[in-house]
Amino acid sequence: MPRTKVKIAFITNDAARRAAYRKRKKGILKKMEELSTLCGIEACAIAYSPYDPEPVIWPSELGVHHVLGKFRTMSEWEKNKKMANQESFLGHMIAKHKEQLKKLVKENKEKEMTVFMHQCLDEGRVLPDNNLTADDLNDLSSIIEQNLKDVCRRLETLNVMEKTPPHQQPPQIQSSPVLDMSANHDQKQKKFMDLLNGNEDETTTVPPFESDANLQLQIGF
Repeated sequence: MPRTKVKIAFITNDAARRAAYRKRKKGILKKMEELSTLCGIEACAIAYSPYDPEPVIWPSELGVHHVLGKFRTMSEWEKNKKMANQESFLGHMIAKHKEQLKKLVKENKEKEMTVFMHQCLDEGRVLPDNNLTADDLNDLSSIIEQNLKDVCRRLETLNVMEKTPPHQQPPQIQSSPVLDMSANHDQKQKKFMDLLNGNEDETTTVPPFESDANLQLQIGF
């Protein structure tokens, strides 16, 4: 049977509290020994309780004095740089999760705008009633611009590969049809954004990016 989750709270029943202390004390000392052996570190443990006449120490009294002596000789900065109380630990974890949430929100927004861009390309026009905000339009514009750059870069690579003979260095490109295509992409991007901003008739279709069938096979946003 799976173990049930234990509520971290003071155990009011004396007998249950005593049993929990003995069981967990043994487990903590065992973990300390494993940590010291596996990682090759110096560690010690001291536990005071009303259930033992003497404090429980690990690994030995001499070992505890040795570790504590090394700790006392450290500077205050070295002592405190990795220390954390409950409040500072929780604050650190909250800040970390907030940063992760912010990153996920950004990734989801980019994916949402990419899907919308593909939908508009499939329809050949800007979809009406899209309820895009100004921030959404800025994100969409950035995604379109990045995709156009990726397409042009890929086309330039393909053009060089087609013109370069085997076992030769690629020549310096003086002029390429891809540069003209880049200008055409800029014009088409502007027309697309005009449609989004309401500067054009929504029924106006977005011109295709390229009629070449080979180009369509290479585009993979």
